[in-house]
Amino acid sequence: QVQLIESGGGLVQAGGSLRLSCAASGLAFSRYARAWFRQAPGKEREFVAAIRWPSSTYYADSVKGRSTISTDNAKNTVYLQMNSLKPEDTAVYYCASDSSFNQLSRGSADYWGQGTQVTVSS
Repeated sequence: QVQLIESGGGLVQAGGSLRLSCAASGLAFSRYARAWFRQAPGKEREFVAAIRWPSSTYYADSVKGRSTISTDNAKNTVYLQMNSLKPEDTAVYYCASDSSFNQLSRGSADYWGQGTQVTVSS
């Protein structure tokens, strides 16, 4: 059974930082593309960041320069480091993985995490 377990969300003041983690169990996916998406109340899910084997990274304009996506293959974990957080970053953040980077970049994934809440106060 494949699961993506997310952690690291919480309440933070504007300008603060968080590091989100997504640990995969049930399979080794070091060469799978990985991505983070987010969804705020009343809004559609949006792309945040992605990483493609071995190390190519991609970011939405809204987080570019403030966020870093990375992986730890030994732990089968993907991270999203978010700095200089803004209230508009408030959302449920989901990690996702797919064997096809092209599919993942379009919002389709073989595996999704359960989501972790990030709340940024003004």
